[in-house]
Amino acid sequence: MDLSAFEQWESDVRGYCRLYPTVFTSASNARQVDENGKSYVDFFAGAGVLNFGHNNERMKAALIEFIQNDGVAHSLDMHTTPKRAFIEKFVETVLKPRGMNHKLQFMGPTGTNAVEAALKLARRVTGRRNIVAYANGFHGMTLGALACTANAAFRNAAGVPLENVIREPFGAEGGDPSLGVERVEQLRALFADPSSGMEAPAAFLIEPIQAEGGVHVATKEWLQAVQKLAHDLGALLILDDIQAGCGRTGNYFSFDGLGLNPDIVTLAKGIGGFGTPLAMNLVKPEHDKHWNPGEHTGTFRGQGFSFVAGVEGLKYFDDDALLKDVVRKGAQMREHLQGIASRYNGLDVRGKGMMQAIDLGDGAKAKAVAVQCFENGLLIGTCGSGGRVLKLIPPLTIPDADLNEGLSILESAIQSVLAA
Repeated sequence: MDLSAFEQWESDVRGYCRLYPTVFTSASNARQVDENGKSYVDFFAGAGVLNFGHNNERMKAALIEFIQNDGVAHSLDMHTTPKRAFIEKFVETVLKPRGMNHKLQFMGPTGTNAVEAALKLARRVTGRRNIVAYANGFHGMTLGALACTANAAFRNAAGVPLENVIREPFGAEGGDPSLGVERVEQLRALFADPSSGMEAPAAFLIEPIQAEGGVHVATKEWLQAVQKLAHDLGALLILDDIQAGCGRTGNYFSFDGLGLNPDIVTLAKGIGGFGTPLAMNLVKPEHDKHWNPGEHTGTFRGQGFSFVAGVEGLKYFDDDALLKDVVRKGAQMREHLQGIASRYNGLDVRGKGMMQAIDLGDGAKAKAVAVQCFENGLLIGTCGSGGRVLKLIPPLTIPDADLNEGLSILESAIQSVLAA
């Protein structure tokens, strides 16, 4: 395996390749194959991008046809037929069934850009600076999003102060009740007290499920309490569904059915479908009108390839077959992880749908498990405080045989590492 070109010429900032030290050459659905012919089950799926698998056949056919017909691949934010098709399909499939009338804003095709745009608009709408963000949250690497991100390793690379953020505890399922609704009411009292020194914020920025932060699932009661506080204060509620959305949890949005009415929803990763980059914010019209044309621009806003593949991805939600399968597979994943956890003290299983995780309580052990999984043909990533959590986010379309094989490899690796 020749890695010399990467090691000699690619920046030392490269990360994932250090966990997976091979050279991949092909991929299909939930498998990747390296140039030595070794096949790996993929429980990482491009950090949640490939909800519909590598080289999805439906998307591949649509993209080939689009290219052969000289479709408009790049258009800045001009009107094109693939953009119209995507907008119409998203509105019919996602917005209208939920009674949402949000505008679709396309920006540079990364999740962090979606967050930057949301923060910028919230500050414009309210005339305020501060954002309430949460412990263990991850929102991106650019400076505004990074200020709202909690991870010290990421924050320390900024080189400038990361300010205008009020950090609060996250109201997770199974968490300390004093850090849930009770804490929200304490925060309400501080904002109400003219002597507290606390100024009302522009927005509350929340991941309903913290993915990179360790797969912490927010409680319905806490989310509703935060929403009420935000709106009572005249602040915006921004829900970051970049990794947990697009069907991952068994609903299109991870917050479906929780009685929430967000002002802005940030989306990226899975909406492009094929692994092509796309980011989009859903913005209530009364807030969207505060933008002036071109105030948040970008060279690669909504490229044609992503719109074409994204339409094919949305077709999976024309009926409930995929989402029922996500619920079934998610239950299987959780049951398997709980079986592992039951044999050891101190292990915790968390998640929803096909985003499941097992917390080993030790970053070194979790990394050792991930390394052993790689050696045995499974790609899996770590997350959470100190990298102590193993996160399972395979393609939603993964065949049962591959899912079972991956779970078996993971179980053997955990047993091996914890026994040692």
